[in-house]
Amino acid sequence: KVLEHMVDAVMYFEGDKQQAHRIIRAVKNRYGSTNEIGVFEMSDEGLKEISNPSELLLEQRPKGVSGSCAVCIIEGTRPIIAEIQALSTPTAYPSPRRMSSGFDYNRTSLLLAVLEKRLGLRFSTQDIYMNVAGGLRIDDTSCDAAASLALISTLKDVSVPEKLIVIGEVGLSGELRSVFGIEQRINEAARLGFSRIAVPFRTLGKLKLKHSGVELIPLRSVFDLLKLLEN
Repeated sequence: KVLEHMVDAVMYFEGDKQQAHRIIRAVKNRYGSTNEIGVFEMSDEGLKEISNPSELLLEQRPKGVSGSCAVCIIEGTRPIIAEIQALSTPTAYPSPRRMSSGFDYNRTSLLLAVLEKRLGLRFSTQDIYMNVAGGLRIDDTSCDAAASLALISTLKDVSVPEKLIVIGEVGLSGELRSVFGIEQRINEAARLGFSRIAVPFRTLGKLKLKHSGVELIPLRSVFDLLKLLEN
């Protein structure tokens, strides 16, 4: 900590040794934002910048598999499309296991409680595993709706439509709340070919942008997430 106070910037070089890409994240920057990240790929010739990390994170996304949902996060000023994965299996333990990689553990517990209370889904008999593909770490509450849909999807073993992306914060009442930077997120999702974008219904009246071929779906509560799978 003493060294951190002496320097102008502190940056962490993050990455899984099993993954080819690396992330440079600033935790202190005396002359700029600490929310910016740089994404690089480790190659035979050294580190190479990845100018479009969204495509990298989605290129290996499986099709027609339950428990996978796309979401758009914002790292600093950069919108990035990420994939949230969930897996549920019947537990063999008195207390079901809860494991999370890249997604906040406490947030996972909160979402499970909301879904069980508001939708009557039985997660209490299931081991739950959460993962953010590509080794990303997410602490953005705008991913609540996507994580919830991934959890519902794996429990019911029904896949989320491939061209659907879900954005929104989930409250304890099961309501969907607006998030910041919604237009940036929608623009990025539309650019990458997502034709259905589900957002909190209060957001729709404030949007000025229009995209041909893109359907904006209003979400009022977690009940609407359930309808996305039924449709």
